[in-house]
Amino acid sequence: MFFLQATTSTNVTYVVYFGTFGMLLLAVGLIVFIVIHQRKVIYFQLRMKKMQEEQQQMMLQASIESQEEERQRIAADLHDDAGPLLATVRLYLNENLIHQDQATQLQSIYNAKQIIDDTIQLIRNMSHSLIPPTLKNFGLESAVNDMFQKINGSGSISASARFHDYKRRLKLDYELSIFRVLQELVNNTIKHSHSSFIHLTQNKTDQYIYIRIHHDGEGLTQTEYEKLRDTPQGMGLKNIFSRVKILNSKILFEKDPSNTYYKVTIEIPIEAML
Repeated sequence: MFFLQATTSTNVTYVVYFGTFGMLLLAVGLIVFIVIHQRKVIYFQLRMKKMQEEQQQMMLQASIESQEEERQRIAADLHDDAGPLLATVRLYLNENLIHQDQATQLQSIYNAKQIIDDTIQLIRNMSHSLIPPTLKNFGLESAVNDMFQKINGSGSISASARFHDYKRRLKLDYELSIFRVLQELVNNTIKHSHSSFIHLTQNKTDQYIYIRIHHDGEGLTQTEYEKLRDTPQGMGLKNIFSRVKILNSKILFEKDPSNTYYKVTIEIPIEAML
């Protein structure tokens, strides 16, 4: 009887021992499974995030490359179409013209004038075809907002624009020049600044429109802008300078005193552009 009780007690002990060990092993296995699963989930999420960022960057880069290709096409058209016309004008107005008789001189001048008129019309047609439809139909504010919405939609950089007082449109050619300046500034910011956000604001006084672009990346001061503008590599800055000069405007590159962001301000006189 005693032996039977001892055997039963031992069996119960073994059952408890193996049961506890089994539960412990199951718990450890469950913890390991959860840890591995969480790691896989985290790895998958990181991979998905990286893929999304790469896709967004590709979309943004494709947009910039598309604009660059369009500019190269324009340059080629000017070279192929306007270049020969102007070269022909030069032939008509060469230094030997002064030695020709009056009838020949008048005919050469008339022919040169006709070719110049054709060249002007060619360039006018090209410029009209290059005006963004949104700008042409709805104005600068709509065109800028459309540009910023596309940039913001890429997800690579937070972009926003706000016009506070732009109730009356400027002349179309002035709006186009302002838009091209802003487009160049924004593209430079996207390509070179490594910023996380870019924000544009517009304000006006009785005499001037002020457009400011802020970003938190790397930027230029006024001294650096003027120095780079005069280098062979500063073609984009040269374009900005030329358009700003045509607009009889001023542009100022600044670094915030807190060193947290850069700011570009364009001061545009209103009266001559309405």
